[in-house]
Amino acid sequence: MTDDPAAAFARARAAAGVLFFNDHDHIMLVDPSYKDYRDIPGGYLEHGETPRQAAEREVAEELGIHPKIGRLLVADWAPNEAEGDKVLFLFDGGTLTTDQLNAIHLDPSELVGYHFHDIAQIHGLTIPRLARRLVHAHAAHRDGGTRYLEHGERV
Repeated sequence: MTDDPAAAFARARAAAGVLFFNDHDHIMLVDPSYKDYRDIPGGYLEHGETPRQAAEREVAEELGIHPKIGRLLVADWAPNEAEGDKVLFLFDGGTLTTDQLNAIHLDPSELVGYHFHDIAQIHGLTIPRLARRLVHAHAAHRDGGTRYLEHGERV
């Protein structure tokens, strides 16, 4: 037993991402160069950054665009064995305009591609924990709500 009561506190890593849509209500998934599954634009917070600031920075770094980042769609407590405790924030990026889509310039050290997909197909396109989160985020986008999740599921 340690004399430091804070030693028992969770030290969660935090990440933030953005859910973008096209005119057909399909969602953007990116193809990372360093992962074996499709993901969304986003990444871990840096020291001193808020989740929204991290989301804005990651979108600029990965896609080369600076769209307005909207409201919080999902907060997900999603620890995993490899990385420990994690809290994930997913923001609404809204529908990208033709000009924004034409301005996308992928960082090749991060991404090799992106495509828009129907939410009904999401479970066959990415890993289960992300697919669950995206289904809830899509619903929150449509109904104007925000979802609190644990492991991608509502509690």
